[in-house]
Parts: sequence; structure tokens; C-alpha cells
Amino acid sequence: MSKKILILGANGFIGSSLSWAILKNTDWEVYAFDMSDKKLAHCLKNERFHFFEGDVNIHKEWIEYHIKKCDVVIPLIAIATPTLYVQDPIRVFNLDFESNLDIVKKCVKYGRRIIFPSTSEVYGMCQDKAFDEYESNLTLGPVPKERWIYSCIKQLIDRVIWGYGNHEGLDFTLFRPFNFIGPKLDDIKNRKEGSSRVMTQFLHNIINDKPIKLVDGGLQKRSFTFIDDAMKCMLKIIENKDNCASGRIFNIGNPYMEFSIKELAEMLIEEISKYKGYENIAKTVKIETVSSEEYYGKAYQDVAFRVPSIKEAEERLGWKPQTDLRTAIRLTLDYHLLGKDYELEQ
Repeated sequence: MSKKILILGANGFIGSSLSWAILKNTDWEVYAFDMSDKKLAHCLKNERFHFFEGDVNIHKEWIEYHIKKCDVVIPLIAIATPTLYVQDPIRVFNLDFESNLDIVKKCVKYGRRIIFPSTSEVYGMCQDKAFDEYESNLTLGPVPKERWIYSCIKQLIDRVIWGYGNHEGLDFTLFRPFNFIGPKLDDIKNRKEGSSRVMTQFLHNIINDKPIKLVDGGLQKRSFTFIDDAMKCMLKIIENKDNCASGRIFNIGNPYMEFSIKELAEMLIEEISKYKGYENIAKTVKIETVSSEEYYGKAYQDVAFRVPSIKEAEERLGWKPQTDLRTAIRLTLDYHLLGKDYELEQ
């Protein structure tokens, strides 16, 4: 029997990638909701894709009806930009916590399975060499460091969902993305410094002759995960063969692709210089070091590394990431610089 999947926030990076992966690899139907369909061009042509344009805080009746109608609910509506954590934390709370908590409660009410996006940020300043979903401590900074509101919100919803599952029978899966990258991550045009994820911010600056700004020297390390690898894991979670994902938490990341932000910048410059018209980019691009306070504000705090343990996903889902960082960068550059139709070519 074909599944009916409700994706809220379908026009985002994960939402649009997941929608396409479902349509391409399964016979499931997708009911999609967002304020725009800009990233969903190919999906809109598919008869199994049903899109509604709306606001999560306005069109609550549509959302409730489709939660009741569908088999699986995947709420991807959230603000996930560090700049806004410190500039507008209440807005982050209202959307990321209150709006999503209402969706969780509706899933409980109608007995629907929820697959909820936690975040690698819930681990905070954990010092474990690899972050374990069930054993690692979730350690956050002091209250005045407002940067942690997003992490705290996600951690609390994780605990609420776990509670509903453990005590009221909610069928759930929590997944924690670790620095997903790839085509459609962000629009590289007209980027305001600090408003997008690091890879696309760097790419925008390089091709527009703006300096790359390395926060605190760019020594922080992250584990980068190519979007296609991540979506293969997501499909296994949705499929839930033999209930392998029910009541579980999964890190979705690539511990074999840990690089510093500085190394990412250097690799981007090197790879861009291989494209026609950008051969001399390495000679012209400027790299500047700025403090985190200067870049984000006093309420920001960072972590030195963030590496996932993926043992849970390997053992329960049979999943393992395959794509190296240079390949991920090349595919992203092909999309932005050459206009290659990434989705149709894969």
C-alpha cells in the first residue's frame, strides 16, 4: 500500500530534496506545504505531488486535515540561521517551538507517525569524540549566550516527543542532521553576510569578489554530509522496514568528512578555479579573520568540533554515507556555475 507523506516546509533544502527523492525512488504520495515552491519545480510536474502554499500559523485547519489524512508527518518548518538566534530569539522560539509543538500534539491526537528533525546542535559543547544519540551529554552555554536557544528548543521537543512515545504510544523517529550540503542549500545570489549556511556564504563571496570571513580563524571543525547520502537515510527511516526506525534517534552525518571551516574555504577556492572564467580566482580572493562577537554579536558562542557516531544508522538502517567533500563541492558548483540540472542528472 502506497504511503501518504506530509512534508511541512517542503521548499527548504531538506524538504525539496526529500520530496524529489520520494517521487524518484518510491510510489508514495507527497502532500507538501510551504510559503513558496521555488525549489520544487520538478516535483510540481509529478501527479503524486500535491502542493499547498500557506503559512503554518495561519492555515492550521489545512495542516490538521492533512495530518489526519496522511500516514507520516515530517515537520521541517524552522528557523535554522545562527544570526537570527542572537538577533531575534523570540521569533525563533515562536516558530521552532510553539508551531512545531502544535503539530506534535496533532500527531498524538490522530495516531500518526512523526519523523521530526532534531539537530546536531542539541549536543552543544559536548566533549565526546563522537556524539552518541543515547549516551552523549547535551551541554549548552549560559542563558545570556542566546545562540543556544535553537539547540535548547530542539532538545526540549526531542524530550516531549520521546515522552509521548514512551508514555502515550506516539510512533516517532528523531533524526539529527550534521551539516548537510549540496545544490539548493541556499540561493547564492544577493547573500547578506551571515544569513546563509557557511558553504553557500563562502561561494557567494568568492564569485562576487567579496572577502571570505573566517570566524575566529575558521578553526572550528564540522562533519559535512552530502544531501543525496542524507536522503537515502531518510527514505530508509520513512520506509521503517520491520519498525527499524520507530522510537529511535538517528544521527545523519558523515564522520569521515570532518574538516575545519578554513579547510572548506580553501577547498572551495581550489575547486572554483577549475571552472572557466574563474581560473585566477585563487589570486584575487581575500580571506579575513573576524571574531565571533564581531560577526554574530556578543550573544554568540561556538563549538570546536561536531562529529557524529553513525553506528545506530549503520546497524538499524544499513546506511552509510558514500560521498567525499570534493565530490559534494563539485556537484554543487556544477549546479550553480554551469546550470546543470542536478536532480534530473542523478
